[in-house]
Amino acid sequence: MKRRMKWLTAALVGLLSLSLLTGCSTKDANKNNAVKLDPSNPVSLTVWHYYNGAQQAAFDQLVQEFNATVGKEKGIYVEGFSQGSVSDLERAVTDAVAEKVGAQPMPDLFSTYADTAYAVQQQGKLADLKQYFTADELADYVDAYIQEGYFHNDQALYLFPVAKSTEIMMLNATDWQPFAEATGATIAELATVEGIVQVAQRYYEWTDSLTPDVPDDGKAFYGRDSMSNYFVIGMKQMGVDIFDVTNGAVTLRPEKEQIRRLWENYYVPYVKGYFTSLGKFRSDDVKTGDILAYTGSTSSAMYFPNEVVLNEGSKPIEYMVLPAPIMEGGERYNVQQGAGMAVTKSDAVHEYAACEFMKWFTAKENNIRFVFESAYFPVRKDANTMAALDEIIKAEGLRVNNKTYDCLTSIISQFDSIHFYTTKCFNNGYATRKVLDYNLSDQAVADKAAIEAAVAAGTPRAEAVAPYVTQAAFDRWYEGFCQALEGAAHP
Repeated sequence: MKRRMKWLTAALVGLLSLSLLTGCSTKDANKNNAVKLDPSNPVSLTVWHYYNGAQQAAFDQLVQEFNATVGKEKGIYVEGFSQGSVSDLERAVTDAVAEKVGAQPMPDLFSTYADTAYAVQQQGKLADLKQYFTADELADYVDAYIQEGYFHNDQALYLFPVAKSTEIMMLNATDWQPFAEATGATIAELATVEGIVQVAQRYYEWTDSLTPDVPDDGKAFYGRDSMSNYFVIGMKQMGVDIFDVTNGAVTLRPEKEQIRRLWENYYVPYVKGYFTSLGKFRSDDVKTGDILAYTGSTSSAMYFPNEVVLNEGSKPIEYMVLPAPIMEGGERYNVQQGAGMAVTKSDAVHEYAACEFMKWFTAKENNIRFVFESAYFPVRKDANTMAALDEIIKAEGLRVNNKTYDCLTSIISQFDSIHFYTTKCFNNGYATRKVLDYNLSDQAVADKAAIEAAVAAGTPRAEAVAPYVTQAAFDRWYEGFCQALEGAAHP
């Protein structure tokens, strides 16, 4: 009887221990990447992205390499699908989440900006990626890039960085030279937003003086691609978070004094003809000779033209990469942008496999190979040095676009001295950001057209401009701007 009791006790202890071990194994399976895959029956993953041209070719090549090596060994097969532009991708994801008629099923992974990912996560459709990464693995990535993927205080990671970008300034150095020699303008003046306005005025006046028989035909000097970045980063440089977000709730802070400075340094020079925006992107305006310089994404550097195309023919130009300008007296903040990847919530096998692919894709060598085709930045700490970039270039025999290389050099060489900033996510964040993108810029375009019409009708330019640049004009616009922001954030 005693032997039987001992046997039963031992059996119970054994079962309990097995149960506990099984429980620990299940609990820690994801955390310690212990999900079992079957190479003889690989799990298939679909990836939606917005890459096109050289970027898509680089992504597709890396996917093929993954499938033939690590994917084959582990039992993961990845297939990428370009959805077109960023807006096309956002629409496809939104339709899939809403299960609209005719929409495709949700992919396993998709490229996305934080605002879109946040909206999808709010509907419970995103996987928590933190369970598939150890703390040491996450520590290998740039801290600010990882932090962007935490939407709440629940410590869940919903967005993973694969490539990042910021803003730089690109200059037509060839046509800058004669202007600088004639007027004494210096590159140092282009370090601040206010300095650019002053240089742009001199450029307008100088180009106007070249044709004394034709009055008021000065040319614009500058433009910028993202107006929302101008607002968000400009305000941050002046010490204000225009979107002050806590736990997903936003407090709008369009402080009038700081907004007035932004208005004076974009809208006013725009309606006066010192700035302009004609093509889809400002690099297009450089190519047509309508501006000499612009502020845009680092990824735009590869599109900076090699020549200016005019009615009388084309001419080659040289370029110069400069830091993005800051508000005078402000702190050096640069925008942190670039889509990450999100994983659709499904099952442990698909989620784990998706994370294994992202780990491989963002490994130092692979990530650097991808970013060289896009003028984005690698996301790991050990890859964000020029030594690391040069090492991969030499080892892989890569041919790198000079503009891309110079752009990466200009940022990475001062990487540790720049504060990279991005707004936190909140409900209706996408719509609210669009107010920043279009409210002031659309007003500037419309008012500039009205001024040109008045001038064409015989009104002196200074007289035509005057009513648009007063305190009363700013107050009217500011009131409407604040109402538009509030309506978008809290509909």
